[in-house]
Amino acid sequence: MSDLVIDAPQVTLSDSAAQRIAFLLSRETAEAKLRVAVNGGGCSGFQYVFDFDTKAADDDFVIEKGGARVLIDSASLELLKGSEIDYVTEMVGSSFQIKNPNASTSCGCGNSFSV
Repeated sequence: MSDLVIDAPQVTLSDSAAQRIAFLLSRETAEAKLRVAVNGGGCSGFQYVFDFDTKAADDDFVIEKGGARVLIDSASLELLKGSEIDYVTEMVGSSFQIKNPNASTSCGCGNSFSV
């Protein structure tokens, strides 16, 4: 099994997302990575899923930036191509947001989308 590091235009991390992911990973085991996936469901058809994982699968792509390590499976990558993962702090709270150019519509909370 070999991790493949992908370049930008596939999926990128903003500086704030990389910093937040690196911070969160520092509280996990040394092998931990953040897994970003797209699953069916949500109010718009697909939903983003964020979870920690310690093992990369053979079809995973790995993005590394500033101590952040992100896994994306190949099926999810097809729906995320060209996206930027960002971490936004607003008055009502902080969250990861995916700026996905493939999404034709999204729900009000930004956690689900359709293509």
